[in-house]
Amino acid sequence: MPTPPTDRTASDGSALPRRTVLTTMAGAAAAAPGLLTPSTAAAAAPARRGRGRAPLPGGGDLGPRVLVFDPATPGIQATLDRVFKEQESAQFGTGRYALLFKPGTYHGLNAQLGFYTSIAGLGLSPDDTTINGDVTVDAGWFGGNATQNFWRSAENLALVPVNGTNRWAVAQAAPFRRMHIRGGLNLAPDGYGWASGGYIADSRIDGTVSPYSQQQWYTRDSVVGGWRNAVWNMVFSGVEGAPAQSFPDPPYTTLHTTPVSREKPFLYLDGAGYRVFLPEKRVDARGTTWGGGTPRGTSLPLTRFYVARPGVTAETLNAALAQGLHLLLTPGIYHLDRPVEVNRADTVVLGLGYATLVPDNGVTALKVADVDGVRLAGFLIDAGPVNSPTLLEVGPPGASAAHSANPVTVQDVFIRIGGAGPGRATTSMVINSRHTIVDHTWVWRADHGSGVGWETNRADYGVRVDGDDVLATGLFVEHFNKYDVQWSGERGRTVFFQNEKAYDAPDQAAVQNGGTKGYAAYRVADSVTTHEGWGLGSYCYYNVDPSIRQDHGFAAPRRAGVAFHHLLVVSLGGKGQYEHVINDTGAATSGSATVPSTVVSYP
Repeated sequence: MPTPPTDRTASDGSALPRRTVLTTMAGAAAAAPGLLTPSTAAAAAPARRGRGRAPLPGGGDLGPRVLVFDPATPGIQATLDRVFKEQESAQFGTGRYALLFKPGTYHGLNAQLGFYTSIAGLGLSPDDTTINGDVTVDAGWFGGNATQNFWRSAENLALVPVNGTNRWAVAQAAPFRRMHIRGGLNLAPDGYGWASGGYIADSRIDGTVSPYSQQQWYTRDSVVGGWRNAVWNMVFSGVEGAPAQSFPDPPYTTLHTTPVSREKPFLYLDGAGYRVFLPEKRVDARGTTWGGGTPRGTSLPLTRFYVARPGVTAETLNAALAQGLHLLLTPGIYHLDRPVEVNRADTVVLGLGYATLVPDNGVTALKVADVDGVRLAGFLIDAGPVNSPTLLEVGPPGASAAHSANPVTVQDVFIRIGGAGPGRATTSMVINSRHTIVDHTWVWRADHGSGVGWETNRADYGVRVDGDDVLATGLFVEHFNKYDVQWSGERGRTVFFQNEKAYDAPDQAAVQNGGTKGYAAYRVADSVTTHEGWGLGSYCYYNVDPSIRQDHGFAAPRRAGVAFHHLLVVSLGGKGQYEHVINDTGAATSGSATVPSTVVSYP
């Protein structure tokens, strides 16, 4: 076919087509549900040989758990209903699905999303794929309680809700990215039961966002028509239409811009096949990346990716990386007997449908060298039964190279210890590389499910940041045996933090930290001279021994260069108490009324 007009050149030297050509299917066969048609360029030149073996192919179909629809596909609603029935309450099940919609307009659909289900459009802009209908998350499976609506996502779609408002009642690990809601957005379950989320980025909601019962929420680089209310901790950065800063009453933390951001890579379709778009970095970002037309960035053809399927070995994944391919992890569970090693700058590791990495024998699941521009996105790491010293390592110990021009990004990468079975890890995520951006993660030592107990799914530390100049936007870390977050790198910044201390501590002695009662949820090392955080909350619910006391939720050196804005601690129903908010500052929690104790500014 003729080469379409281009706006710029992609990183591999090929032309990046204008957004308007994505509305056609020229050059690609219509794909039935369950089949992703391979790129017509699948026979590209062989990649370099890696590790003495024949080159692995790039591109290919994405297997039976990636369901691809176009407006003419028959029975779309029946397929959506079938997947939802399978996944609705499968909190620790093995099913994984990606539901992908080609550019066009769809009518009368209601895509209800259960566990490990992702829905996404295949255009360059959300407005390329319009659903006149809803993408719904509710909590009927759990009696109207949405606090366990984890591990599902919506991305790159425009919705025209049937009744004017779309319902997205989620908890952690449920990103809402690059969405355009031509109406309102309700973040609470039907009946306004409990809810504990969540995250929105690069989205436009024309109407009002209504959190209702949501305890906390972080919204980044978006546009909203209004925001209805707040419970404990609502944080906004770079959001047009966000409410004015007013913490603690109401508890809004509002930053005019996000210091640095680079949106998550995503799969899209052009007239010749499938590509992965790589958005460019923004500084002092505000609003969406796509509101003015085609987003800025580059793209890679699918032939530049090794398309991995469950059952592939870590040796094969590493061979693909060594020969210069990127990784696309299709939905499923991948068991690893050695680390996946990312050693090349600008490598992309992108998961679909909550692809899950499990280290079986105590290894680290994934290691990144101290190189520029690596992008990790869209997958889950599940600790194995043998203790891993770490599960994800970004940069080796002592990493010192500067990456400010082209940072590593870790986006929608979630870590779980226990819940789906016994799992153990000393430290879950370690960030050693400078200028890394951690954009939305939930690092969770399970408090329910299978293989859960104070020593059964032992995990002392959640996130450890040793690298300098690291930025976290949307940091959710919960239930670790000791420190949930430890930060020793200089010039670190966190915008929004949500934490619960470990529920299952057997007694005060189990959490005693020398002369300090309990381990802080977020600890900045005494050696740090510069650090800043906005909108941070820690909650305790010591249901085994409600008499446990925490000296504080946050610990940091008291010096001019270390600053916190808008902190809170909460005792959930009086199960344990905090004596201070940060260090020896802030009133103690007391009683069972679940009322936050706050500090507006520290020191």
